[in-house]
Amino acid sequence: MFKKINEFNANLAARITSGVATMWCAYAFAIIALISLPTTLKSGNLITIVAWIAQTFLQLVLLSIIMVGQNVASASVEQKITETHEASLGEFELAKEARALNQEEIKELKKIATDIHRVLRDIEAKTTK
Repeated sequence: MFKKINEFNANLAARITSGVATMWCAYAFAIIALISLPTTLKSGNLITIVAWIAQTFLQLVLLSIIMVGQNVASASVEQKITETHEASLGEFELAKEARALNQEEIKELKKIATDIHRVLRDIEAKTTK
C-alpha cells in the first residue's frame, strides 16, 4: 500500500515539476502576480510594495525561471558528458587498434630476433669448423 502511495506521490511531483519548470508557467505566474500590483501601489506603503515584489512577484516568477535555467544547464552538462563519453570510446578503440598493431610488431620482432640468432649460430658453427 505504501509503495502505491509513494509511486503516486513521485508521479504527481514529477508532473507538477515538469509543468512549473516552463516559461509558460513563469508568464502565467507573472500575470497572476500583476493582478494584485495596482492595489499594492495604491496603498503607497513602501513595506507593502517591497513585500509584493519579494513575496509575490519574485517568488512566483523566479521559481519557474530558475527551474527552466536548471533544465537548460542540465541539458548542456548532459550533452558534454555524452560527447566526452563518445570521444573516450573513440580513443579506447584507437588504443585497442594500436595495441593489436604493437602485438603484431612484437611477433615480427621476435621472429626477426629468432632468425638473427639462427644466422649467428650458423655463422659461429661455420667459423668453428
